[in-house]
Amino acid sequence: MEIHDATFISGATHLKQMPPPSFAEIAFAGRSNVGKSSLINTLVARKRLVRTSSKPGCTRAINIFRVRTREAVLDFVDLPGYGYAQRSKAERASWGPLIEGFLRDRPGLRSVVVIIDIRRGLQDDDRQLLKFIDSTRPSALVVATKLDKVPKSKQRFELSKLQKAAGVPVYGFSSVTGVGRDELWRTLLREASISQGEA
Repeated sequence: MEIHDATFISGATHLKQMPPPSFAEIAFAGRSNVGKSSLINTLVARKRLVRTSSKPGCTRAINIFRVRTREAVLDFVDLPGYGYAQRSKAERASWGPLIEGFLRDRPGLRSVVVIIDIRRGLQDDDRQLLKFIDSTRPSALVVATKLDKVPKSKQRFELSKLQKAAGVPVYGFSSVTGVGRDELWRTLLREASISQGEA
């Protein structure tokens, strides 16, 4: 996938601060420290578009990034990480309504990528999020990151186990090796109703 441009558009800590959607949107959600920022950076072939940090819970706002391929344009939406206890109770409580409101009401949203660290598997927070998405409009898929941390002989088994637990399609991905990038891009374009001929 050839990326012509990828730029930061807007950040918001409240839904009212968000600009109206201009293009199809793909949201990325996951527990803190599952490699969400690295995943997005790898997809758009930029090292520092989305800030990465060794400190979990770095993303506190909804951030929108506009991605241009050959002819197609779509927006990636980076949702706040969840499940990190060292944020203040008030701040953690605000993330639930922010994420839920976006997933429920955002008219441009086409799909939600739920990111799981393949070594840790599906957590209760992930199950709750998938259940919520299932009750709303957008479709969901799971990306199992850090695939390079699992021996190749065990990768297929771990992905199959995760898919059974999640009940939605699961894609393996490594930001270190780039494995899974092209397949995931094809899936995201399909979810955004963009033909690969356009992209």
